[in-house]
Amino acid sequence: MELTHLDDNNRPKMVDVSQKIETHRVAVATGQITMSSDAYDAIIDNTTKKGPVIQTAVIAAIMGVKKTSELIPMCHPLLLSGINCDVEEKPELPGFKLIVTAKLNGQTGVEMEALTGVSVGLLTIYDMVKAIDKAMIISNVQLETKSGGKSGDFKRE
Repeated sequence: MELTHLDDNNRPKMVDVSQKIETHRVAVATGQITMSSDAYDAIIDNTTKKGPVIQTAVIAAIMGVKKTSELIPMCHPLLLSGINCDVEEKPELPGFKLIVTAKLNGQTGVEMEALTGVSVGLLTIYDMVKAIDKAMIISNVQLETKSGGKSGDFKRE
């Protein structure tokens, strides 16, 4: 298998997508954070010292999607057409699940953007409640679905 991020001299390069056909592309990624009951309750009750945790995490996730090419060296800067972040309360963990959707019409996919958005959103939750629980666990950051492009569709089973 040929590695697309290496040139003929085995040096890193950004893939040239200029000849690829523009298609509608969508990626959905998820991840979760598990925490103590005290931390969970403080978020739900909006009593943390740093402000509204969930709203801040959603904004951070959106910013993470937008800044992906600045964080991941071989990612292309993209003209995104839509970003959404949903948060599911998971009292049984206790914790939260983030679902980030990234969309565009373009020549390269948005999987890395969705994954980065989830990661940044979860890290923001951690940052905002670490005074209550430093043992929180971020886990299961994964691509759920992607559509568009040459490689076709993907759906996690």
